[in-house]
Amino acid sequence: MIRLSELKLGLGALPLDPLQHPIEALRAQAAQVLGVNVSDIAALTVFKRSFDARKADLQAVYIVDVALASPSTASSELEAQALATGQKKAPLHVQTTPSMAWVPPSPLVNTPSNTLGQDRPVVIGFGPCGIFAALVLAQMGLKPIVIERGKTVRERTKDTWGLWRKRVLHPESNVQFGEGGAGTFSDGKLYSQIKDPRFLGRKVMEEFVKAGAPEEILFAAHPHIGTFKLVKVVEHLRAQIIALGGEIRFQQRLVGIELEPLNPMGAARHGAPQPSARTQKVQGLDILDLVSGQTYTLPTQQVVLALGHSSRDTFALLHRLGVYMEAKPFSVGFRIEHPQGLIDRARWGRHAGNPLLGAADYKLVHHAKNGRAVYSFCMCPGGTVVAATSEPERVVTNGMSQYSRNERNANAGIVVGIDPSDYPQPMTDAAAFEWALGEPASEDLDRTRPHPLSGLVLQRQLESKAYVLGGSNYSAPGQLLGDFVAGRPSTALGSVEPSYQPGVQLGDLSTALPDFAIQAVREALPAFGKKIKGFDLPDAVLTGVETRTSSPLKMSRGDDFQSLNTWGLFPAGEGASYAGGILSAGVDGIKVGEAVARALLGLPQPADARGRSASGGY
Repeated sequence: MIRLSELKLGLGALPLDPLQHPIEALRAQAAQVLGVNVSDIAALTVFKRSFDARKADLQAVYIVDVALASPSTASSELEAQALATGQKKAPLHVQTTPSMAWVPPSPLVNTPSNTLGQDRPVVIGFGPCGIFAALVLAQMGLKPIVIERGKTVRERTKDTWGLWRKRVLHPESNVQFGEGGAGTFSDGKLYSQIKDPRFLGRKVMEEFVKAGAPEEILFAAHPHIGTFKLVKVVEHLRAQIIALGGEIRFQQRLVGIELEPLNPMGAARHGAPQPSARTQKVQGLDILDLVSGQTYTLPTQQVVLALGHSSRDTFALLHRLGVYMEAKPFSVGFRIEHPQGLIDRARWGRHAGNPLLGAADYKLVHHAKNGRAVYSFCMCPGGTVVAATSEPERVVTNGMSQYSRNERNANAGIVVGIDPSDYPQPMTDAAAFEWALGEPASEDLDRTRPHPLSGLVLQRQLESKAYVLGGSNYSAPGQLLGDFVAGRPSTALGSVEPSYQPGVQLGDLSTALPDFAIQAVREALPAFGKKIKGFDLPDAVLTGVETRTSSPLKMSRGDDFQSLNTWGLFPAGEGASYAGGILSAGVDGIKVGEAVARALLGLPQPADARGRSASGGY
């Protein structure tokens, strides 16, 4: 087949139903590009559709796959080049359609798991990464066991509403913990900036559609599902894993790992150890049943750590057990809310309100004079700001949208990049470490690098301060944009009604973040107003704090996807800093699931399946 890009059609050629495509018009344009008759096109399918609203006339931009009735009908040099796989002279908009089918490790096809002679693989966490790791393991016949500290998605939804409506937090069942992970209470965005030469993102999309997601996510340029639809999708994926022999245990928390020492002198004290110097091996897991209060041991030698970015107690446990990890940069900031109509008009101009376009989004970045980068994060068109804490007496904000994206406000994180050099260190802030970790900080022998848990300590400091600024009742501290930039406290709302529940306490956010972050955001907001007209609306509302942008640490892994110093541990997804959103987490889950399968069979990792995955953005 031939893939054609940059096929453009005006608004008049588009069906009123956004789920339908003008196939005949696309066939005619494709035939013209290829220099063939329309009758020579046997089939045409839409791969991607986006919209270009930069000009007076709105245009739909398509990427399509075309099958010809007979290759001999080729009558143009363009098509001949496209049919020649690997031909570098083919124009960028005419290429051979790549294969997007997922192919599991071939030796595992139809291989019964009981012939492997191993304990069943275990997946810790049932967010997007854990779901897809478990799904592909189940599809390969390996019958994984999933351990999830939270509840089923419908039960956790009720518990989450308990915080939003009644100010009652359930530490094990909330926006961060439970079936579906943190992505369930988000915009359900399904796009990413990761490199994906194997089109594993396509498999994620197709599995979502089979589980009940809208079919348009397969062709939309910026696909999303929304929270309510994600609930059903997650339930159907769970049912498929179980039907294939997998087992999912809810309200079970990892509290220990049975490790066998190996070559204890091989650990590197300076820099990252090499996989050849792995010093310990997994033999089993200690699991706490949160319902009965009983702890049991689960034998296994293959463990996927799909923890998510908020499993701080588990991070501390892994650090105590000597699993290699290191502090990494992340970002902190506020949520900002504008009227969605303001963003629509600024982004779409005269096309604002067109049902084909829906609610407009944006992506902004500003490099402040103090050297800090300020950028928009996890933008939620027509959505709400939500309470996202997972720990008592702390306030965390995040954004969420439903599939319709028809709430009155647009919201996004406005965040500042921070570096491990900004984090507290046990040598200079021992009291903060003991307070944040609940025990004295371990003294690393390597003084050349920041403490691996130092970012976690900073997160807890900022979230605890936000809790106090908000009134110590899970309300969030807030401030009007105009007041924030001018450096004066806010005392009354203007034209923008904040959406955060259980409520917003207006005041002064200048102490909610480090001084350098406040300075950078104050500089960035007026600059953003020059990029998007009205963005610096004085009545826009800032709500604090946004601290869970990504994991504050990285659990580095080798080319075989296993921990650098622990055989049998497969760090994965956002918690290990190998993903940054639903799609990239799902893709990493597939890669890690494949790696576990290869490890069980003693197979090498292929050259195109290395463990150093790039993080993807929201």
